[in-house]
Amino acid sequence: MSIKFSKEHEWINAADTNAAIVGITVHAQDALGDVVFVDLPAVGATFKAGDVAGVVESVKAAADVYMPVTGEIVEVNEALRDDPSLANSDPLAAGWFFKVKMSNVGELEGLMEETAYNDFAKDN
Repeated sequence: MSIKFSKEHEWINAADTNAAIVGITVHAQDALGDVVFVDLPAVGATFKAGDVAGVVESVKAAADVYMPVTGEIVEVNEALRDDPSLANSDPLAAGWFFKVKMSNVGELEGLMEETAYNDFAKDN
């Protein structure tokens, strides 16, 4: 699977660049604790890489969800809106946040592979 990771602790599965899946990492949900609310972007909204595309709130803190690539939101995870705890219980699958139609596939090169991300996350 072609999953990449950002320094802001998001992951993106770009197997389908017309509907690349984005969520928060295991490290991010561990740091946040129990997620109680998510604010997801509107379908059709466009963002540049690094823009804030949503918010995740836990019992401990609120954190921005950053767009790892430039593109247009094509779908949001309504199940996550209904059950924010999915971000904790299954952050890399059922707890995904949104899907994006990527504008520039080359932006993936600026993101980390899993091994590099794991090393980065230990210190951040």
